[in-house]
Amino acid sequence: EMTYCAGSCVYYRYGAFKFYETEQGDGSRTLALRDPEGNLVPDLRESASAKPEWVPDLFSSKRSESHPAKSVNTLLKTTYRAFGALSQRGKGGVYQAVDFSAAPPRLCVLKEGRRHGEIGLDGRDGLWRIKHEENVLLSLRAAGVNVPRLYSAFRAEKNYYLALEYIEGDDLESWLGRRKKRLTVSRALEYALQLSEMISQIHAAGWVWRDCKPRNIVVTKAGELRPLDFEGACPAALPDPEPWGTPPFAPSDGPDEFSGQSRLPEDLYALGATIYLTLTGFPPDALNLSPVETLRRGIPAEASTLIMRLLDADPELRPSALTVAQSLKAALSVTSFSIS
Repeated sequence: EMTYCAGSCVYYRYGAFKFYETEQGDGSRTLALRDPEGNLVPDLRESASAKPEWVPDLFSSKRSESHPAKSVNTLLKTTYRAFGALSQRGKGGVYQAVDFSAAPPRLCVLKEGRRHGEIGLDGRDGLWRIKHEENVLLSLRAAGVNVPRLYSAFRAEKNYYLALEYIEGDDLESWLGRRKKRLTVSRALEYALQLSEMISQIHAAGWVWRDCKPRNIVVTKAGELRPLDFEGACPAALPDPEPWGTPPFAPSDGPDEFSGQSRLPEDLYALGATIYLTLTGFPPDALNLSPVETLRRGIPAEASTLIMRLLDADPELRPSALTVAQSLKAALSVTSFSIS
């Protein structure tokens, strides 16, 4: 087979379109094609040659005009070595990698934003999303939010990459799924407090997360919750008109209808949905929402009320993350409630 042009992954060869066979001297039969005189000759597909001698090469000019691609050293080749894909999408992949710029080398996560990958109606592609996330992470980190540390940001092969801190632990969804028993009410509320304080910090820093869900929250070995994935975040003062979020952690199987108002209530619904799952083991069903206290005994009345208010269909009725944190802290200070 021959390559279409230098550096191409497209190959071609010549052969018969119709099925012909010819008999050899030893009685065996082989595939055949017709020569210019109409005679059947062996169609030697195992031959190193991609075409018979009498056939002109239709792509020879293409190969002569092309030049081998120059090998360019990028940080992907010199500093970061990916060894496992954590996820793959059209907009880009997420990879586990080794960062050789540190001494000793350390694990990291490479987030890739592909140019022209999953272009939205707003013209944003994977590259835009990753560059945007870079700005969000830097802003949140400067405000004291414990998002992943950014080691480096760079371009390679027309795409954009972030090298991020690898946070050892399991995402909350997997961690809860592997447990043989539900969390005690007190421990579930302690995680709810952590999460509400985290979202309160994000909002105080001027951002809306827009993708709060158990899969984007890492539970470290020390029991700390760390947030991930801020591609869809938007400034609180500049609401993004494009929808974002993941059911059932977005209101009514999708973001609240955009009317130019704040996107903050979407984070509050996601907060309530995540707490609901942590306490009951089930995500909330927005169309047939069961009160949390009917699915789990021993939840303090104030905490139960807070969770259901966060899940209210009316965005205006959802309490702020700061209010939730303060109320949960008060509920946890009461030692008389059941921890079943």
